[in-house]
Amino acid sequence: ELSSGINAEYGGSLLAATSESPGEYFYQDGVRLKKYRGMGCLEAMKDGVASQERYFSSADKIKVAQGVSGAVVDRGSVYNYIPYLVAGLQHGCQDIGAKSLSQLRTMMYSGKLKFEKRTLAAIKEGGVHSLHSYEMKLF
Repeated sequence: ELSSGINAEYGGSLLAATSESPGEYFYQDGVRLKKYRGMGCLEAMKDGVASQERYFSSADKIKVAQGVSGAVVDRGSVYNYIPYLVAGLQHGCQDIGAKSLSQLRTMMYSGKLKFEKRTLAAIKEGGVHSLHSYEMKLF
């Protein structure tokens, strides 16, 4: 989306389960988790006026979920997580041949940046495959 010229990105649950986000940690099957509650989930609509106003449902007797609640794996502190996200953006730009987001945007406006549609097979091939097992550490 950044390569198509947007100025901002909606993060949704991007910072959920960081040390600084609200909520208590709990363990499930040996994994440290934190509850995530999207603004459009039924719990949020029942508890909060802001959620009802956002989804125009304050006068509705029957609430219809437009989001989810669930659990997110612990992401640690934003002080460690944000630099990881920034590095991911930098690597994405490098993969395209841009040294920065501003250069990426220049490439987009000049027509040098091309978008391609990827098949499900190409997406699968681009990920980890054909291994018995692997370990992925984010940071």
